[in-house]
Amino acid sequence: MIQPERIEVLNGKSLTDGKYVLYWMQAAQRAEYNHALEYSIRNANELRKPVVVFFGITENFPEANERHYYFMLEGLKQVQTALQRKGIQMVIWHKSPDVGTVAVAEEAALLVVDAGQLRIQRRWRENVARRITCPLHEVETNLIVPVEQASDKENFSAGTFRPRITKQLDYYLVPLRHTKPKRDSIGLKLKSLNIDNIDRTISKLKVDRSVGKASTFEGGSEEAKRRLSDFLKTKLDRFAELRNDPGAECLSNMSPYLHFGQISPLYIALEVSKTASPGKDAYLEELIVRRELSHNFVFYNSNYDSFACLPPWARNTLNYHRRDKREYAYSLAEFEPAKTHDPYWNAAQKEMLITGKMHGYMRMYWGKKILEWSKDPRTAFKIALYLNNKYELDGRDPNGFAGVAWCFGKHDRAWGERPVFGKVRYMNAAGLKRKFDPDAYVKKIQALEKANER
Repeated sequence: MIQPERIEVLNGKSLTDGKYVLYWMQAAQRAEYNHALEYSIRNANELRKPVVVFFGITENFPEANERHYYFMLEGLKQVQTALQRKGIQMVIWHKSPDVGTVAVAEEAALLVVDAGQLRIQRRWRENVARRITCPLHEVETNLIVPVEQASDKENFSAGTFRPRITKQLDYYLVPLRHTKPKRDSIGLKLKSLNIDNIDRTISKLKVDRSVGKASTFEGGSEEAKRRLSDFLKTKLDRFAELRNDPGAECLSNMSPYLHFGQISPLYIALEVSKTASPGKDAYLEELIVRRELSHNFVFYNSNYDSFACLPPWARNTLNYHRRDKREYAYSLAEFEPAKTHDPYWNAAQKEMLITGKMHGYMRMYWGKKILEWSKDPRTAFKIALYLNNKYELDGRDPNGFAGVAWCFGKHDRAWGERPVFGKVRYMNAAGLKRKFDPDAYVKKIQALEKANER
């Protein structure tokens, strides 16, 4: 089922007599459980036309580097192969997505795009909508509940957002039926970038090479589904109890795959919902309520990537305490290579540097300590966001922006006042020790570091 609420018409153009229906794939990089692709196929079948999928690779996506591009290209190779099996040609250009889409859409009867809430994604879609001659329809497929259906305004906590989204889940948590294209587009003569050899493709891109391929994550829908299957079989039962223990390894590690749209959140939610696991409700809370709250934040708050995004109480209290004496003060040059006095913080930073992902509980501690050890809260916010976006495979993402902002008071309440933090929630090493064994976590990261050096 594709709920009509998932579809938004972005321009008022009429259908043309083009050669194909074009799906501009951008945020949903997968060939299954993709409402935008399915919508394209159904419309193409009605029009008796084939479907073509276009993907534009830009070198200028904000803060992206070789680590992100490698993971993305691993996924795109699988998408291209999967689409070919369906009789759908995937065209990849080394060009800004909006510019390339306008060119390929010259022969399209209808253009379909998946939804994205980031500033650059919305700007691309607005640019294309103005410049093409055919209709542009946007289809939400990376959220369970479309962002404007979940709420018509920014929500300031999970407590206010949860009832709004929960009451709609019966309507949206339904399987997506897949349709076979009636017309084949493989024979259409369209130029495309060959991405079979990812190393060669990467070498042709003028991207930041300061951060290399992540050592422990392979991109693509196949790997995402393998990890999900393993999580459901061996980890979900203990998720509620052990999700905050980085030594227990009870997380699904779906966030990098969700970031690139290599797996559908709807598919994950339906697979989890089939189980009778005691960890089911806790996981769905994270996947649906918490994740989609972050999209609500990015969609409705234009300052999502700056200190100005914080609620007034948090900005005020942090500014009031901005001149408080810090016991330790570090610069970006010291934070980045993990050169602080704290072995737990250093371990968290190294986990991110090496693997491209940090355990969620450690990321909260990590962000809180950057706030505590930077010269002022605005500098701290910039450092945390810079490091998160540079090294995390799931950085540069609504979840990432919201996660960093949470460390500074976003989606939280005021607590007891204290130096530096003001009324923003405080975390310390003693709190880690009450939750789990942080020294075991340090040893785990040290072993990972040694293995990575070999």
